[in-house]
Amino acid sequence: MSHALAQAAAALDPITIEVIGASLSSIVEETGEALIRASYSTNIKERRDCSTALFNAAGDTLCQAEHIPIHLGSFIGIVPHIMRRHQVEDMRPGDVFVGNDAYEGGGTHLPDIVLAEPIFVDGRIVAWTVNLAHHSDFADRGHAHIYQEGLRIPPVRLYRAGVLQEDVQNLILLNCQVPRERLSDLRAQMAANRVGVQRFQALCAKYGTGTVLAAAEALLDYAERKMRAGIAALPDGTWRFEDVFDPIDIPETLPLAVEVTIAGDTMALNFEAPDQRRAGINMTYTALLATAYYMVKSVVDPTILPNAGLARPLTVTARQGSILNCVHPAAVNGRLAACQRVSDLILGALAQAAPGRVTACSNSVCTVASFIGSRKSDGALWVYLETMGGGGGARPGKDGLDGVHVHTTNTSNLPVEALEIEYPLTLLRYELVRDSGGDGRHRGGMGLRRVYRADEDCMVRVDIGRLRSRSWGLQGGGPGGHGAIECGPGVSFTGSTATLKAGQWFAIVSPGAGGYGPAAERGPVAVARDVAEGVISAGHARDSYAYQA
Repeated sequence: MSHALAQAAAALDPITIEVIGASLSSIVEETGEALIRASYSTNIKERRDCSTALFNAAGDTLCQAEHIPIHLGSFIGIVPHIMRRHQVEDMRPGDVFVGNDAYEGGGTHLPDIVLAEPIFVDGRIVAWTVNLAHHSDFADRGHAHIYQEGLRIPPVRLYRAGVLQEDVQNLILLNCQVPRERLSDLRAQMAANRVGVQRFQALCAKYGTGTVLAAAEALLDYAERKMRAGIAALPDGTWRFEDVFDPIDIPETLPLAVEVTIAGDTMALNFEAPDQRRAGINMTYTALLATAYYMVKSVVDPTILPNAGLARPLTVTARQGSILNCVHPAAVNGRLAACQRVSDLILGALAQAAPGRVTACSNSVCTVASFIGSRKSDGALWVYLETMGGGGGARPGKDGLDGVHVHTTNTSNLPVEALEIEYPLTLLRYELVRDSGGDGRHRGGMGLRRVYRADEDCMVRVDIGRLRSRSWGLQGGGPGGHGAIECGPGVSFTGSTATLKAGQWFAIVSPGAGGYGPAAERGPVAVARDVAEGVISAGHARDSYAYQA
């Protein structure tokens, strides 16, 4: 921050700062809704797998919409990468940059395509509007290294002074399997950016550019102060927590650990993990940062503003070349599986420092089903991706939520109607899994079962975890149920993939979550209600709760 801007920020009254802060938040929420409503693919318009944000001219996060925490990992790298590759003096109003690469573009995996546009006021860049959409396109790929996972896009101009660079767009679309969807979703992203530019410029016209920029810097400082105060309220010390990582792509179970050290108003998180693997389970450092920032904020003080200021008291480290801080050319397509496990690692450590403020372990995975096939009617390729919720960890005072997306995903389960209208698939069953929530005074959330029938020949790939391990409980709570793939007649998975003939079916079972507190303290009335509602079976109740019908 310049000295003049710092002085201006200090001179602002709190009411003005609060009003402008609320306006910035409303801008990113409005741009997010514009993106969702204008999009074409079910992954964005129904599941809301997208995010929007504003950055200052230096590339620091001013605010992010309440969408998907892991998308911050793609945001925090994109503007610095743009400014390293392109001269700021050569940028003009209407320039729009596109990028997705995990190593040369600030991204975290290739389907997350980011559009970033500088916002000009009085001839200079004062901020950036940025949005990300998950383009469900790069299907039927290998994941030994990133070159197998899709088109790598370093930050390049998609629009130059408001003029579409058709050769760049054509290059992108030629490498996509469903170009019609990609084009429509890219246009929706452009529309969202236009909203962001117009709203920020209007805010500057109303309050003055200097006042808006000073208030933005004051909000960064405020977030830092709140984070420091929240950390300082916790006891000093070092807490260690260990768990295992068992994604479907690899046969072994990998050990993970974190040490969280609190010293005054600072916190350091040091992660231990095995070497990166030739599988799409690795995560970039920016993905690790986004996960850590989200999780620490949620425990220390959920009211902290989601901007770059909250990161200042935090230090996050992991060995380069490990699965939690991978280097080129590691595959990263399924990085969210590792992000989810990192989230629960941090919870396990902070549960020791702040007992009573942390939930039990949630389902710890991002369960994904990706389908690809050719339509009988015209031979056109179709690609469908969905993620499934699972159990949410039991809370100190409440049961865990059932069948929800947790932590760094925060998308929604696709409605059955939207799936069956647009794709040659039928859902035969869609249900909560009895007995999958961990026992406890407060029960862990239940996982989901979705049974898919292929109405035309296709291939499917499933990303799932907790096949061998189980989500842990807290304070004596029991573990959640395993994840699983269930195969119908004639269906056989080779690793994570299977070929389906028309009429064949298979099921995905997402993991349940851990319970909180001793099961014996749940009480016969609550247990009887669980049995009556189908949450647990009577036999499970007798075994786990000493329940008497």
